[in-house]
Amino acid sequence: MSDAMSDYLEAALINHLFRADTFSKPSAIYVGLIRYYEASKVEALTGTTIGPKELGAAGDTALSYSRVGVTQNNSNWDAPSTAGATQNAGAISFNTATGDWGMVSGVFVVDASGGGNLLLHGALTTPRDVKSGDLFKFNVGDLDISFT
Repeated sequence: MSDAMSDYLEAALINHLFRADTFSKPSAIYVGLIRYYEASKVEALTGTTIGPKELGAAGDTALSYSRVGVTQNNSNWDAPSTAGATQNAGAISFNTATGDWGMVSGVFVVDASGGGNLLLHGALTTPRDVKSGDLFKFNVGDLDISFT
């Protein structure tokens, strides 16, 4: 996932690095899934307004879907590479679908289990149609995050 930082995160980092504002590390991060991902239509969203694009939106059949919290520590994320990238060092598993979730084509990172601030977003290399009984999971090393 190296498509983009959200407008929120870009502004926060610029203000932190070049202006008088500070940016505190989020106390938690959560990974969520997007159906029909389009970078230009996600960039300015928040953790709340991403709702219609996120699985589980009203009228969606994404049964048992919820964002997955991933603890921010050295056990769950690799040290940054010289290219400014990291990846998950542990599997990130979503609930088993109890109904058809439909096509998943994107992923995002936010700072809350519901609502919150959108931090990062990107397209999946291969979109996946999640059916009832499927377990959607990022295996170790499958969620790549790059700031390049």
